[in-house]
Amino acid sequence: MTAGRVLQGNQTQRHPNQRDNTTAPTVKRVFAGERRGYHGSSGEPQQQHHDADEAEKSLSISEFLKKHQQRPTGKKSHCCSDCGKRFTSSAGITIHQRIHTGEKPYCCDQCGKRYLTCSSLTKHQRTHTGENLFSCSDCGKSFVSSGCLESHQRTHTGEKPYRCDQCGNRYVTSSSLTKHQRTHTGEKPYNCKQCGKTFSQSFSLISHQRTHTGEKPYSCDQCGKSFVTSSSLTIHQRTHTGEKPYSCDQCDKRYSSKRSLIKHQKIHTGRSCFTISMK
Repeated sequence: MTAGRVLQGNQTQRHPNQRDNTTAPTVKRVFAGERRGYHGSSGEPQQQHHDADEAEKSLSISEFLKKHQQRPTGKKSHCCSDCGKRFTSSAGITIHQRIHTGEKPYCCDQCGKRYLTCSSLTKHQRTHTGENLFSCSDCGKSFVSSGCLESHQRTHTGEKPYRCDQCGNRYVTSSSLTKHQRTHTGEKPYNCKQCGKTFSQSFSLISHQRTHTGEKPYSCDQCGKSFVTSSSLTIHQRTHTGEKPYSCDQCDKRYSSKRSLIKHQKIHTGRSCFTISMK
């Protein structure tokens, strides 16, 4: 009895570094139970859980594969049915097709002006907030996007990195080169859905469509007169400011628009070509 009590006391007073194995079987039973549940070895409910897990895993792999396949690969596999232009992604062609349909889903909550893309709306909204994040180190002029700043800086450097392979003319931006190249090819990829008229540039189509809708989004802040295009508004505003940037090299008469100058130059004789200058 005494020995038994001594042994019992030794069990309760273990060395501090002695390992306690009394809970090990319990831990093993927990993990064993989990493994049995996963493999369905303990009956039908566990098998159902296993089947659900496998189905979920299969679905996750399928979704991942689908998303992966939708990533742009560089191959222009998406073709516009209206003009034939090709794109690397479905998102790219969706945005492009809005040029044909006239859809502008992004609206400015301050002035109501609408845009094709969210990024275009964001840039526009900076004209209301006065936020110009990108500043030219040469002249201090600020711009709403890095792309606009980069194009502007070429006016200082004279850089025209985009060259036409047919006539050698050079341009500041790739979009300007693309527009120019259509003068060689005669391509007019933008067509009006209402009358069928075609245009070489998207902004020409947009301006034309306003002749059908009657929309005049550009308004003079001095007299309230509205115009179809921003360039028409600019010319009109010169009637208020008196600005006449176009000068005739024959008589130095000045005009507020290039069209007026060309019309004036027809009164001069003896020359078949005139130089238009802006001073």
